Amino acid sequence: MFQKNNITIYTDGSSRGNPGPGGFASIIVINDEKVIELGGHDKYTTNNKMELKGVIEGLKVSLNNIDKNIKNVNVYSDSKYVLQGITTWIHNWKKNNWRTAAKKEVLNQELWQELDRTVETVSQKKVKIEWHYVKGHADNPYNNRADIIATTSADIGETKIMFNGDFKTWHARFD
Repeated sequence: MFQKNNITIYTDGSSRGNPGPGGFASIIVINDEKVIELGGHDKYTTNNKMELKGVIEGLKVSLNNIDKNIKNVNVYSDSKYVLQGITTWIHNWKKNNWRTAAKKEVLNQELWQELDRTVETVSQKKVKIEWHYVKGHADNPYNNRADIIATTSADIGETKIMFNGDFKTWHARFD
């Protein structure tokens, strides 16, 4: 799962009330050596916006950590909305001037455009992004940790680095 020459990102988003106070999380594992946990919030938002924000912020942190040895970024999300959007729907949205097949404006268009730009910037560094679905609220400890960060960020209303350090120290909490 966590490998050399790779960045692995677990993301999640949360909203209390949907819309309501929301939080997002990004757990970024770099080269199985370093881990950054980031939590963020918005006072009034939806879970889909926070899911998107978690991916965007995780990729932005990754950009600052891509060196010549990084070959892949693996993004894990429990949001089918995000995964289908970035792997399937976005191509037609862009062709149709950010309109759906039903000719309606794409919801959360600004965030989708930001995600698209961020993905393009990663790709320009000759790094492949792979998208993975992980079942939410199941037996994946990393997704569960992202969920805790996202819901806590929604509840306390803070944006901050939750952890920034050594992989072994971070991973010991899951053993």
